Amino acid sequence: MTILIKILQFVMSLSILVIIHELGHFTLAKLFKTRVEKFYLFFDPWFSLFKFKKGDTEYGIGWVPLGGYVKISGMIDESMDVEQMKLPPQPYEFRSKSSWQRLLIMTGGVIYNFLLAMFIYIMVLYTWGDTYLPTANVKYGIVTDSTGYSLGLRNGDKILTVDNLKVENFRQIIPDIVLNNRKSIQVEREGQVVNVEIPAEYTAIMLKGKVMIDYRIPFGPFIIGSYGKESPGKSAGVLLGDELTGLDDRKFAYFDEFQEYLKTNKGHAVNLNLKRKGEPVTIAVKPTVAGLLGINREGTASQIFDLRELKYGFIESIPAGISKGFKTIGDYLKQFRLLFSRHTKAYESLGGFITIGKIFPGFWDWQSFWNLTAFLSIILAVMNILPIPALDGGHVMFLLFEVITGRKPSDKFLEYAQYVGMIILFSILIFANGNDILKLFRK
Repeated sequence: MTILIKILQFVMSLSILVIIHELGHFTLAKLFKTRVEKFYLFFDPWFSLFKFKKGDTEYGIGWVPLGGYVKISGMIDESMDVEQMKLPPQPYEFRSKSSWQRLLIMTGGVIYNFLLAMFIYIMVLYTWGDTYLPTANVKYGIVTDSTGYSLGLRNGDKILTVDNLKVENFRQIIPDIVLNNRKSIQVEREGQVVNVEIPAEYTAIMLKGKVMIDYRIPFGPFIIGSYGKESPGKSAGVLLGDELTGLDDRKFAYFDEFQEYLKTNKGHAVNLNLKRKGEPVTIAVKPTVAGLLGINREGTASQIFDLRELKYGFIESIPAGISKGFKTIGDYLKQFRLLFSRHTKAYESLGGFITIGKIFPGFWDWQSFWNLTAFLSIILAVMNILPIPALDGGHVMFLLFEVITGRKPSDKFLEYAQYVGMIILFSILIFANGNDILKLFRK
């Protein structure tokens, strides 16, 4: 069911983005009285799932869910309809329009995707506001893993600044380090300020999500609120509402200390020290091979930390949403730059449809859905404006050449360029989705 929900969210989000993108081309083409022969969601080789015709345009849904398209008369696009280009130009054709009109038609999809992202961010902030954990409110310090330890971090460190700059949102610390190529973290440790240097190779490790920097939480009160899918604790007789006070008569100050003790004893049973209706109870449980008891504490981070909640009126949400949109665009461009860095090897993390589908939650959450759709709209816009033939950016590149030089590339050149662009795009598509498949086998 979880996978089905992820797939449904992904298909719904993709459909919205494709329709809006193609609508950008469509409306600007119509504005300049250019004929649009087809408007399709998804591709329709050989046949379509649904179609109807209104005016000069055929509207439909294809059966290959890899995007969508509008077929504009008088231009070489992914349909590769070169026969039409052999005929004399008609006033309603794309090739008969002025260069600046053709430029606007080709950038219409990208413009609409950017505008959609801004609109979504505005409405999300107006509807739900923004809630985050300020770095200054991580009162028990951080918890990290072995990779974080090798970097120089320690459990209990309180992060003060990154490159001596404050990071307001705790969850933005690692993205800030990776995207802005930070060199150091300043932490408070046992009352002293310690400077932790970040070697260049750790940027690549962080990019792959192999450095954990999370907030530290106290061990108690640990009231059993639910069971895991595999729950040795439940099988052994642990009840919901029991309070876990320790293991093997050991007390723990912090939850990570409890987890570490379980890992070191995952090969044999441990005694759970519980309180049940005020009375002490001891139950022997053998953890799973991963060192888990299959019991979850009740409560959330909001009950432990002071989260910051920002609420926006409709007017206030407009500049806030636009600001968030531009920041997201800037951050994504920084991520994109990392793909070409030999130090980070970010290209190894490039993913296809499986990776995109996984970012959606396994339950239906409208706030997450719209935030992810806005982000994907920005990705679609940035990718489409790249100067690669077959993409909008490739058409824009040739149009800018025409505007600057006054010379229009020949139809034959554009035809060959389209073939080259499609080969490049299919290569990227195969590489990205091949990465996804390899990741599945490596698990």
